[in-house]
Amino acid sequence: MTTLRTLSLLAATVTMGLMAGLFAAFAYSVMPGLMRADARTLVLAMQRINEAILNGWFLSCFFGALAFTGAAVALHVSPGWTAVLPWIVAALVLYLVALVVTMALNVPLNNALARAGDPDRLADVAAVRDRFAPAWIRWNLLRAVASLAGFALLSWALVVHGRVAG
Repeated sequence: MTTLRTLSLLAATVTMGLMAGLFAAFAYSVMPGLMRADARTLVLAMQRINEAILNGWFLSCFFGALAFTGAAVALHVSPGWTAVLPWIVAALVLYLVALVVTMALNVPLNNALARAGDPDRLADVAAVRDRFAPAWIRWNLLRAVASLAGFALLSWALVVHGRVAG
């Protein structure tokens, strides 16, 4: 059972770290770079990114972070593991914030951007960019911070787990 606890916590940490890295990379490089480009470039690039990101690797990490963290919580609800549990629960709550922000705010913005159509055929591509980018950037920053904090908590949970298991 200790091995299963360890593996679930390790898988939770890795998948949470991958998601935190993705959201953070958009916050500190992708979106700042695209904001320096013209409106057509930003709209087209984000439309293509939003299409490409819906793949098995992304979905495995996106939902895996939730599933593995939830499993780690369930497996650590037992005598002897109470020192580890609060860190994992806090990480799960933070990742739930990132999921809610993604599903309730970023995804609807992505869908609206897709519905806008081909940027070469838009009468006012700058208006489309201006409706999309500032809000998307703001909400992405929130999910980046939440998932990064969750990753840090899971990393600490691994340390505590090692002390308890050792």
